[in-house]
Amino acid sequence: MRDEDARDAELGAFVAARSGSLLRYGYLLTGDRARAEDLVQDALVKVYLAWPRIEDTGSLDRYTRQTMTRLHVSWWRRAVNRERPVAIPELPDEADAAAPLPGAPVEERDEVWRLLATIGPRQRAVLVLRFYEGLDDAEIADVLGCAVGTVRSQASRGLAHLRDRMAARPSASTTPAARPTAPGREDPR
Repeated sequence: MRDEDARDAELGAFVAARSGSLLRYGYLLTGDRARAEDLVQDALVKVYLAWPRIEDTGSLDRYTRQTMTRLHVSWWRRAVNRERPVAIPELPDEADAAAPLPGAPVEERDEVWRLLATIGPRQRAVLVLRFYEGLDDAEIADVLGCAVGTVRSQASRGLAHLRDRMAARPSASTTPAARPTAPGREDPR
């Protein structure tokens, strides 16, 4: 068991190195910078408390992201957090905004942020884990604590909702390339 000073030093180094990445991940999950900051803070408190039980500090980043995802899912389950803000969520800094769609025009990235804000938290979590984190269905199910079939249905519903929203836009393209599909999956059209 590590002593408390060593634990504080190790966790401090982890936070200094990974806080930007964790904040971006939290923003992708929540769609709101303030909630993302709260999510990172709550997750780091849980990591700190669990530190004596964490044997593999090499997987600390994955453990923290898993904790963030589970906290996020539990937040939206609570009745207090069932409110949906009406305003468009604050967009991340330009450096942060480049992560989801590298090389895409700013307007396109902004539109993706707005579209992600329109789907439910669980569907958004599944899509973020699949497309931003690059996890497969089994890994997503492990992170969310649900069945692989649930992951697939949430991804399908989330993508269908995004497709519907994109099709409803006046300037929406109707080409098959404009429809988001999961890696390794064929477009049913």
